[in-house]
Amino acid sequence: MTAMPRFHPPAPVEHVEVPQSLSYNWEYASSRQRLERLYENAKRDQWNGSARLDWSQDVDPEKGLLPDAAIGIYGTEIWQRLGPRQIERLRHEAITWQLCQFLHGEQGALLATAQIVDSVPWYEAKIYGATQVMDEARHVEVYRRFILEKLGNEYEVNAELKKLLDQILEDSRWDIKFLGMQVIVEGLALAAFGTLRDTTTNPLLRDLTAAVMEDESRHVAFGVLSLREFCQDLPQAQKDEREDFVYEACVLMRDRIQSREVWERLGLDADECIAHAEQSGLSRQFRHRLFSKIVPNVKSLGLLSERQRMRFHALDILQYEHETTSDAEHELEIVGRARTDGLNIVAA
Repeated sequence: MTAMPRFHPPAPVEHVEVPQSLSYNWEYASSRQRLERLYENAKRDQWNGSARLDWSQDVDPEKGLLPDAAIGIYGTEIWQRLGPRQIERLRHEAITWQLCQFLHGEQGALLATAQIVDSVPWYEAKIYGATQVMDEARHVEVYRRFILEKLGNEYEVNAELKKLLDQILEDSRWDIKFLGMQVIVEGLALAAFGTLRDTTTNPLLRDLTAAVMEDESRHVAFGVLSLREFCQDLPQAQKDEREDFVYEACVLMRDRIQSREVWERLGLDADECIAHAEQSGLSRQFRHRLFSKIVPNVKSLGLLSERQRMRFHALDILQYEHETTSDAEHELEIVGRARTDGLNIVAA
């Protein structure tokens, strides 16, 4: 596979004017012990993508980096009409689209987290957020390198994803940035990464994804821990506004899964392909992982009123409200990792 030297977007640099507040914290007070512990974990768990990953490993996207069953039209009459060369190209396009969306989402997370460091008023959130800025830069680095060197192919940011990223970046309220990025987008990332890690047949992609997931579990826990304290004191009208934002973001993320751009690039009937993909087993598994993270987190923030429950029920995601929240999952992950490493970590 021929490596690309760079991406080729229509507009290489996009400037967005956003209202941005900045908060100093002169107390340097440290009373939020779980955020402090998250910061200590983040410092300990920094990794170098150039050294940790074996970039010499071979990658052939036309042979398939995921099982063919992960492609939404697999086994359908559309698939049966494709020749061997068309199937090879479809494998290449499908994984390229998915990883490009990961890359674009990571850049959005990089920008949003930098804004959070500026605007969040709490000392502990500022210093932890600074570690996440480094995490996001590393994620952009490794996905960029994998796509350029191993895929030699590219897709622009999906319209629904870009719309949500813009909403997050353009909102002046720091808690909306937390809600949109840490809870919704990072929740989506964990779902997608988990499915990819568990199904990829390529060692480099598996190891890259597993490394990124170590960081992402902290990121979602960061959002839940920070927002839970903030949201409990919000007036009902402001809670309603944030519930609306969460619902609209969930709809956008559900629609984003459709990968219409792949079907259009291949000259296939996009609507027909999407209809088949909606019924595929892995597509349903992906949705489960996505909303099983988001719904319990939203509930723990006090943003699951009866009105919201009715809307989540209509989206067929309300059944996930009793799943474990991301901060609790991260605590279990840390304890499990400590046992594996032979460390003695006392839970916060």
